[in-house]
Amino acid sequence: MSSDDEKVEEKELDLSSPEVVTKYKLAAEILNKALQLVLSECKPKAKIVDICEKGDSFIREQTGSMYKNVKKKIERGVAFPTCVSVNNTACHYSPLASDETVLEEGDILKIDMGCHIDGFIAVVAHTHVLQQGPVTGRAADVIAAANAAAEVALRLVKPGKKNQDVTEAIQKVAAAYDCKIVEGVLTHQLKQFVIDGNKVVLSVSNPETRVDDAEFEENEVYAIDIVTSTGDGKPKLLDEKQTTIYKRAVDKSYHLKMKASRYIFSEISQNFPIMPFSARALEEKRARLGLVECVNHELLQPYPVLHEKPGDYVAHIKFTVLLMPNGSDRITSHALQELQPTKTVDDPEIKGWLSLPVKSKKKGGGKKKKGKGAEKVEGMEEDATNGD
Repeated sequence: MSSDDEKVEEKELDLSSPEVVTKYKLAAEILNKALQLVLSECKPKAKIVDICEKGDSFIREQTGSMYKNVKKKIERGVAFPTCVSVNNTACHYSPLASDETVLEEGDILKIDMGCHIDGFIAVVAHTHVLQQGPVTGRAADVIAAANAAAEVALRLVKPGKKNQDVTEAIQKVAAAYDCKIVEGVLTHQLKQFVIDGNKVVLSVSNPETRVDDAEFEENEVYAIDIVTSTGDGKPKLLDEKQTTIYKRAVDKSYHLKMKASRYIFSEISQNFPIMPFSARALEEKRARLGLVECVNHELLQPYPVLHEKPGDYVAHIKFTVLLMPNGSDRITSHALQELQPTKTVDDPEIKGWLSLPVKSKKKGGGKKKKGKGAEKVEGMEEDATNGD
């Protein structure tokens, strides 16, 4: 390999390369279908573990049939295991095979999942209430708050804007529905094989959590991630045994003492070297033993299952957005149920944010972009203000 080739290799692949955009969009297309499938499986008395398993298998099958005949092997598959977190559970609930938990009529479900092709990651989270007819009351408020905050974030995560502007705006939107943005949820930049890039947007700014000021730039990709709650927005870890999702901490090393730990860790390093994975994929007895030592020595980063207080409602909306030269392209999403919130939002500042365009009108080339994308965005703007 000549030194010229090496220079090409080093260049970080971003959206300025058409094949990168294609891979993001393929991952997103598979993920949107997977979300649709998972939703169709969510019925009263359905076992949560079965639903999660179906979501993951679908992603594995669909990605497995892509880029089969290329010379260089392309990594592809699940980028974040399917989670179905119910009611006051905020996130990361993706139980083990032995878990018997089922869904019940009236549950408010948060589905969270991710897919990647060649390390280009699409993620999505969607909230759905297991019932017929429109969602009313506080459940409608908390979903409308997450949706409106996500719509505002979509319009403020733009080249030239800053991360703290988004943090302040989404808190204001949630407050208008008498809800809180849940602390500790970060909107992350996505890069090839990196699900949690270092450019982030804080959900809530407080003295304990500080992040570097950052400005968004063209050709970046973000996972806009909003969790809202009717409670105090500070969910707690109640039981470490509920944690099943982990990610290998690439920069850490430690000589594990227990045989079970070494066995599990070598399985993980082989099969899940980079992306988050579910302990369901490991042998349950050994995993229970071995994971503890791996986590204690920071070889694995756990994704804890967090809970608000019983009776609180939590909603989650997450989507992937590409900051393209002609504006933002939201590539993952799912339409919400009909909502009838108890609050109407009359704040002119919030209405102003919601009326900002998502696509920019480029001079000269503006006319021909009136394809599917543009109509979709206008439809979404209507959705966003439907809460009025």
